[in-house]
Amino acid sequence: MIGRDSEGTLREPVVVFGTGRCGSTVFHRVLSGHPDLAWMSRLTDDFPGKPGLNRLVMAGLDIPLLSDLIKWRVSAGEWYGFWELYIPGFRRPLKDLTEADYREEYRSIEAAFRKMLTRRRNRLLLKITGWPRIGLLGKLFPDSKFIHVYRDGRATAASTLKVSFWKGWGGPGEWRWGELSDEYMSEWESHDRSFVALAAIQWKLLMDAAEAARSSVPAEQYMDIRYEDLCEDPVTVMKQVTDFCDLEWKPAFEKAVEKFEPRNTNFKWKRDLGPEDRKVLEAVLAEYLVKYGYLT
Repeated sequence: MIGRDSEGTLREPVVVFGTGRCGSTVFHRVLSGHPDLAWMSRLTDDFPGKPGLNRLVMAGLDIPLLSDLIKWRVSAGEWYGFWELYIPGFRRPLKDLTEADYREEYRSIEAAFRKMLTRRRNRLLLKITGWPRIGLLGKLFPDSKFIHVYRDGRATAASTLKVSFWKGWGGPGEWRWGELSDEYMSEWESHDRSFVALAAIQWKLLMDAAEAARSSVPAEQYMDIRYEDLCEDPVTVMKQVTDFCDLEWKPAFEKAVEKFEPRNTNFKWKRDLGPEDRKVLEAVLAEYLVKYGYLT
């Protein structure tokens, strides 16, 4: 059993992470359809101290008469109420969480995760957004498989401006990402404290954090996925993902992926932002758009 060894230790959990507004939710839900993976349902948030309830959900997914009902009522998600019970502050730290933030008492989360696994669904799938936190998670689970999902920063920033929970309207003093570096503060000031510029800087800040965290993970345990590539060819990308995760490419999963039709909505940033805002967005992001292959 690859998910647990003979003593029940968690093995090779798969961790999906991204900046938010980057397509990681869509990717995560597609991957959660693999029959060998157990994932966190809303029950882990409603009853964080009773992870065994989530195991019942996972077991029900493999019962034909219950499967469709469960999928309709329950979806894979992040559910930070569970994380907060075992790792206080995990939901909204003002900086990335690294190996230096590890505490021995966090080990109790492993036993809770083990209770979510079933005989068939014996690999754990997790998802987080915002700070990578993979330095801390890599310390907790050294054999984790980390998948970084990212998307064109222009589309990500424009989408960020549209969500009600974005705290950037109060400036860097009120958002969740800590103080801006002198460089980023100067850049924001140079654009007259534009909110568009601040959303773009947030994307750069989180991409910077992912790059920094990457060095703490063995290369063979880290994978980048561009959301645009997933939209263009879901089957090829998901085959690469299952190979990376050491998951079998099963017929039922292949059929599900073939039915999957993700939409690349990157065009919306041009539609939603005016000419001046578009200029600001591209000026702030120019270097990074080249770096990540969105501009030549």
